Amino acid sequence: MLFELSLQDLALFERAALEFGPGLNAVTGETGAGKSLLVDALELLIGSRAKAAMVRKGAERARVEGRFLLPLQGYGELISTWLEEHLPEALEDRDDRDELELILTRTIGRDGRSRAHVNHRPVTQKLLRGLASQLVEIHGQNDHQRLFEPTEQLRLVDLFGGLFDTLAGYRERRLKWLKLTDRLQALESQESERLQRIDLIRFQASELAEANPSAAEAETLRSERSVLRHASELGSELGALLHQLTESDDAALDVVGRAERSLDEWAGRISDLAEPASQMREAGLLLDEATRGLSVFLDGVDADPARLEATEVRLGILERLERKYGTDVAGLEARRRELEAELEGIEGGGTTREALVLEIQKARQSMAESAKRLSQARGKLAKKLKKEVESGLKDLGLERAEFSMALQHHGTESSLAENGAQIDPTDQLAHDRLRFQASGTESVELLLSANPGEDAQPLRAVASGGEAARILLALRGALAVRRSTPTLIFDEVDAGVGGRLGPKVAKHLEVLGHHHQVLCVTHLPAIAARATRHLQVKKEVEDGRTRTKTSLLMGEPRVAEIADMIAGGAAEPTALAEAERLLK
Repeated sequence: MLFELSLQDLALFERAALEFGPGLNAVTGETGAGKSLLVDALELLIGSRAKAAMVRKGAERARVEGRFLLPLQGYGELISTWLEEHLPEALEDRDDRDELELILTRTIGRDGRSRAHVNHRPVTQKLLRGLASQLVEIHGQNDHQRLFEPTEQLRLVDLFGGLFDTLAGYRERRLKWLKLTDRLQALESQESERLQRIDLIRFQASELAEANPSAAEAETLRSERSVLRHASELGSELGALLHQLTESDDAALDVVGRAERSLDEWAGRISDLAEPASQMREAGLLLDEATRGLSVFLDGVDADPARLEATEVRLGILERLERKYGTDVAGLEARRRELEAELEGIEGGGTTREALVLEIQKARQSMAESAKRLSQARGKLAKKLKKEVESGLKDLGLERAEFSMALQHHGTESSLAENGAQIDPTDQLAHDRLRFQASGTESVELLLSANPGEDAQPLRAVASGGEAARILLALRGALAVRRSTPTLIFDEVDAGVGGRLGPKVAKHLEVLGHHHQVLCVTHLPAIAARATRHLQVKKEVEDGRTRTKTSLLMGEPRVAEIADMIAGGAAEPTALAEAERLLK
C-alpha cells in the first residue's frame, strides 16, 4: 500500500508529508483547497506528463515521493518478480525479507524537465510507468466514462476472470502468425522483382558460361593475334637477323666461337683470363640457344588470314564482356561464379512459398485454438459477473437494475478452415486480420436495464454520470478479490451521487477497502465518516503567499469537519449531532 506521500514545492504545496493507512482513506476540504492536486501528484508519481507550471513560484524544482510497503506473501511477490526482470538493483540492500519497500520519486525542474527514481536509482519514465501502474490505479472525476469504451470493458472482464495469462498466450501465438503472414506478403510483393532478377542472373550466367572466359586463354590469344597481324614483317626482319647471326660471312655465332676458342687457349696460360673465357662460353651457349629459338619461332610464323579472323572474333567476345561487366577476364571468371551461386540461392535457397504457407497454416491453427479457449472462458464469466455486479448495484441504490455482458464476435471462422482444407493465406488474410485482433476474436459490450420492463442497452446509451460512477464501484467490488493493483484512488467518484445514496456508496468503498487500500477525495460526509483515516486539505495565506497544508483529523476536529460538510458550518448543533451519528 501507499504508506507515505511527500510533496515539496509542488504548486500550492510548499512542503507536506501525508501518511496513509490500510482500508478507506478519505481526503476532504473546501473546493479549491488543493485536494485534486494530491491526485495530480500521484499521477506524476505513476508517470504522467510533467509541466513546468507545477513548480511552485520561486522554487527551482518540485518533488513528489511515494513510499510503498507490500507484504511479500501476496501481491508483493508479483512485484518482486517484475523487479527481478526489469530493475533488479531496486531489490539490493533489503533488510526486511517479509516486506517489500519501494520509494518512487519524481522531480520537475523549472524548465519542465523531469527525472524519475525507484529506491533512489534513476529510471526511465517508461519503466516508472510500468512499475507504478502495478501499485496504484487512479480513477479521476470522469474516469467512469471509460466504462463506455469497449477496450476498458473487455479489460475489466478479463481481470474479473483472471484471464490475463490466457490472453498473453493467445497474443504470443497471434504475433507468430502475424510475422509469418508478413513474410509471405513481403515474399509475394517482391515476387515480380525476384523473377526479373532471376531472368537477369540466368541470362548473364548463361552468357558467361557460353563465353567461358579464361585469363590464360586471353593472354595466349592476344600474343597470337599480334604474331598473325605482323607475320610478314616478322618473317622479313627476324629472318634477316637470323641470317646475320648464323649464315653470313661474319656471322655472330662464328665470331663468338672463335673468341671462345682463343680465350680458352690463353686462359690455360693466363689465369686472369679464366673468368672472361667462362663468360664467353656462356655467351656462346645463350646465343646458340637464342638463334635456335628464333629459328623455331620463324618456322611457325605464317600469314594465316582465317586463323587471324578466328582469333579476332574470340578476343572481340572477351573484350566486349570486359567492357560490359567493367572488369578484366580474370574478373569475368569470378563474376560467373558469383552469378551461378546467387542463382542457386534465389531458386533453391531459403524458405519456399509452399513451406511458408504450411507454417502459416500451423500457426493459424494454434492461434485459433488459443482464441477459442479465451472466448469460451469469457463466455463462462457472464452469469457470475452479472450476479456479483447486480449485488453491488443493489447496495448502491440501483436495486432493480439488470446487468449483463454480451460477446460480439469479429466475423466467423472460415468453413474451409473448419474442414481442414488447404487455404491460401493471401486470400484468407484480410478476413483473419479482422477476426483475430489483439484482444481476441470478440469484443465485450456491458449492458444495463436501469428499470424493470426496459430492454438492456449499452452502458453509454442508458447510464447517467452518477449511474456510471456507481457501476464502476460495483465492478470494482466484483473485481476486489482478483489480482489487481493494491492501491485504488477515487477522485470525487461520488460526483452526481445525492445525499440519500451517500451512505450506500460509503459502505461500498469501505468494503472495497477490505481488499485494497482505498484513497477517496470526497465531498460526501458519509464517506468521510466511514474512513479509517481522514485527511483534511486546507489553504492558508502566510506572509503574502498561499500555501496548502494537510492534517490528520481525529476526535473533535474530525467531527467538526464532517459537520461542516453536512451543513456548511461546524457550529450548527444538528450538524454536529449528525456528524457524531455518522462516525458511530
